[in-house]
Amino acid sequence: MSSLEPEELVDRIWARDPTVWTGSDEAHWLGWLDEPSRMLQRLDELEALDSDFDHIVLLGMGGSSLAPEVLRRTFAVDNLHVLDTTHPSAIRRLDRQVDRDRTLFVAASKSGTTLETRCQLDYFLKGGGTFGAITDPGTELEQFARNHEFAWVVNGEPTIGGRYSALSPFGMVPAVLMDLDVQSILERAEAMAQWCRLGDDNPGFTFGEQLGEGWSEGRDKVCIDETAGGFGLWAEQLIAESTGKQGKGLVPAPGEDPAAGPDRQHGPVRFDDPYDIGAEFFRWEFATAVAGSILGINPFTQPDVQAAKDRTAAILARGKVEDPLPESSVEELLTGAKPPQYIAIQAFIDPEREAELDPLVHRARETGCVVTKGLGPRYLHSTGQLHKGGPNTVLALQVVDDLGEELDVPGRDFGFRRLISAQAEGDLESLKERGRGVCRVRLDDV
Repeated sequence: MSSLEPEELVDRIWARDPTVWTGSDEAHWLGWLDEPSRMLQRLDELEALDSDFDHIVLLGMGGSSLAPEVLRRTFAVDNLHVLDTTHPSAIRRLDRQVDRDRTLFVAASKSGTTLETRCQLDYFLKGGGTFGAITDPGTELEQFARNHEFAWVVNGEPTIGGRYSALSPFGMVPAVLMDLDVQSILERAEAMAQWCRLGDDNPGFTFGEQLGEGWSEGRDKVCIDETAGGFGLWAEQLIAESTGKQGKGLVPAPGEDPAAGPDRQHGPVRFDDPYDIGAEFFRWEFATAVAGSILGINPFTQPDVQAAKDRTAAILARGKVEDPLPESSVEELLTGAKPPQYIAIQAFIDPEREAELDPLVHRARETGCVVTKGLGPRYLHSTGQLHKGGPNTVLALQVVDDLGEELDVPGRDFGFRRLISAQAEGDLESLKERGRGVCRVRLDDV
């Protein structure tokens, strides 16, 4: 538990004092504190972007895709498609769905080197269309976009990590392209930012203190309210990737009942008007920073995310990649499972088949454990850090399906089928290496 008084802790966060956490590089990653006001000053730049397209396809992963997806769902926008999978069936389906001549493809990657995004970009670029990019200044993607005469490039803020980027260009450019009132979103976020400067009656601090105190009392599962827009899809990355390290961590569980077990606490989502989502993004960001101070970790690193990427690269380098085969069984994995363990269903499947996971979710809940569900490879950029770097209470249930025919990635010696197979195998190997309980099943056998 942080020994700082609330007012002092808040003041030191705003003063960019890294000793609030671990005293390492935290000060470099606090650009999100000022991003609402900074983005309000960039509104003219964003609103000048051409959005006159029948379809907009966002190519991105993790922090570059989850806020746009939640905004799309919250405001019920039909013409934005967020592609954050490498499943061949999903990519083929989207390609058939859009008219290339009336579609804007937006590649979004802070680093500019995200493997999934660059493969998606190479695939769609070969077929033609209009392209834009969102990336940090000086990245490989920025140079690629300019060399290939993209319609535009919007730079992100380098002092913001991906999971804190909802109110940066990575969330606000897609919002503009969806014709949302971005000024209203940002003004409400800025009002919340000012509220989070207070020593008393500070909603971000109060929530963060609740999260941290709950963790210290053994209630480390955060049961996030369900919303029509799937707010938990964004919040789970923020919480999991920020706190899940050094054997510690808060486990986000969207839609789970906070009263159903002793290891749970409530994660309230507070907005009735959809445009209040800007304020809620900021409240959760500030709360997570406060909780990180209580846990005594650096909430802006993700040291274990690279492990699965390295495994994937090594498997691809071997040449031929076999389809993932079943391993162990659901019954064996769940036998004896009980809180504080949690069950993470990790599904490398066509996103269109997600509802078919429901029987597994119901079976897992019979154990009394919190159950989380993530689609791969999306979750590798979201909750994957927690599963590998957090407490060893996870039981990982990997699900795979029929990947169909190979779909080539231009310029690569592998296709999307090989890529997603390697990602599934690489993550399972990484979990085993850390002593996590794992099994793999086929979706059609569930």
